[in-house]
Parts: sequence; structure tokens; C-alpha cells
Amino acid sequence: MADREEDPENEDTYEVVDLTQYARRQQWWGCLFGGNNSGPMAEKYSVATQIALGGASGWCAGYLFQKVGKIAATAVGGGFLLLQIANHSGYVQVDWKRVEKDVNKAKRHLKKKADRAVPELNSFIDQSTEFVKTNIIVTSGFFGGFLLGLAS
Repeated sequence: MADREEDPENEDTYEVVDLTQYARRQQWWGCLFGGNNSGPMAEKYSVATQIALGGASGWCAGYLFQKVGKIAATAVGGGFLLLQIANHSGYVQVDWKRVEKDVNKAKRHLKKKADRAVPELNSFIDQSTEFVKTNIIVTSGFFGGFLLGLAS
């Protein structure tokens, strides 16, 4: 080990790569869905390719949504069932006045946040609408695939 550190012929040289700069230059979604200097996907790929890409990604998203949704529903439902059993057996006592106070506090907090978030939400909706209009074939393929993924 000591010989290796002292011997200049055995030194390994490493190049430092800035991944953020590389990612900015090589955005795969920019190439696929149309970046700043390229047109929308409709101008670059055939209709069949767009529908296949949208359908496959939609099916994957729908299938995952279905599986995660079932797990989440089972966990939430099971938790409520266990809480009801514990409440009925006397293990848990609920302070309903405190629950009502906390719920009202949460409502006020959400109302304040919702008023501030409206411009950001409108901007996101506008961007999403523009994307759907530009890539209508991919979007319709995704929607169909999503529904098939939910059904499978």
C-alpha cells in the first residue's frame, strides 16, 4: 500500500463530472416531448409510436396506481377498524372537543395556504393544458393505458 502511494506511475487520475450540467444538456424528456429547440413530439414520431409510448406508460402508471391504492385503502381501513375496536373495548378515549378544535384550526390554516397557492396552481394548470394540446396523441394513449392499467 505504501509503495503504491509513493509510486507516481500507479496513480489513478479521476475526472470530475458535474452531473447537473450534463443533465441540463441531455434532458431525455426534452428530446422526447419537445424541448426548447425541438418541436413537439407530434412532429418527430409517427402516430403509432406516440400511441404505443403513451399507452405503455399509462398502463404502468395505472397498474401501479391500482396496487398502491389497494394497499393504502387496506392500511387506512384496517387502522380505522383497529381504532374502533380499541375505542369500543375502552383502550382509547377520544376527546371530541379537542378534535373539533384541531379540525377548525387545520381548516383555517388550509384556507390561508389555499389563497396563496392559487397563482401557482393556475400556472401549473396552464402548463399542463398546453402540454396536452401539443401532445394530444400521447396524452390520449396515456389515458387509455391508464384505464387499462387500473382494470388489470
